[in-house]
Amino acid sequence: MIDISKLTQKDLCFMFDHTNLKAYASTADIMQLCDEAVQYGFRMVAINPLHTALCRELLRGTDVHVGPCLSFPLGQNTIEEKCTETLLAISQGADEVDYVTNITAVKDGRWDYVEREMRTIADICRAAGVLTKVIFENCYLEKSEIEKLAKIALRAKPDFIKTSTGFGTGGATVEDVALMKQTVGDEVEVKAAGGIRDWKTCKAMIEAGASRIGCSAGMQILEGFRAEKGL
Repeated sequence: MIDISKLTQKDLCFMFDHTNLKAYASTADIMQLCDEAVQYGFRMVAINPLHTALCRELLRGTDVHVGPCLSFPLGQNTIEEKCTETLLAISQGADEVDYVTNITAVKDGRWDYVEREMRTIADICRAAGVLTKVIFENCYLEKSEIEKLAKIALRAKPDFIKTSTGFGTGGATVEDVALMKQTVGDEVEVKAAGGIRDWKTCKAMIEAGASRIGCSAGMQILEGFRAEKGL
């Protein structure tokens, strides 16, 4: 767990996945996203797969990771399709991939399928030195399903489990982040995403156990952090 009292501005910025997943994002918007990520020292840009190669070129030589979001936002591709997406993203320069779990399989209780999907994608990424984040889309799940998914992650070993796409009926909640963290402990990290737009909310997510924050409001959150710290 991260000690908020010891969190520096640099530490906070390095937790942010700076995000633009809008269907109408222009090339200029993505270039601006990358510029901002470098300027503020954000950890990653979260983008649609179309922009992977562009972001790789723009961010070459920086510490900012390129993170396309796959099978997004519905998660309803087959395992084979998701693997193809993953391999293509890696070939185009992805450092991290966020993918949406098959929510239908979860609701149907097809846990073997869900675990096979998670394990296969995590293994592909691990072999390539790329981080994996599994998006649960908690707004559609029961608490028991969130816990079951987190327990599967303990076996499949993705790098992160993530609350939301930001496109569902709800985003991250402190309760869900806490449940996910309590289930996986230090074995897997937790990313909170969806509806995080101010420092108060971000702080609550970190205190609940999130070590990565997905948002498009990183600069505004940073302003709130600086105001609280008197910086």
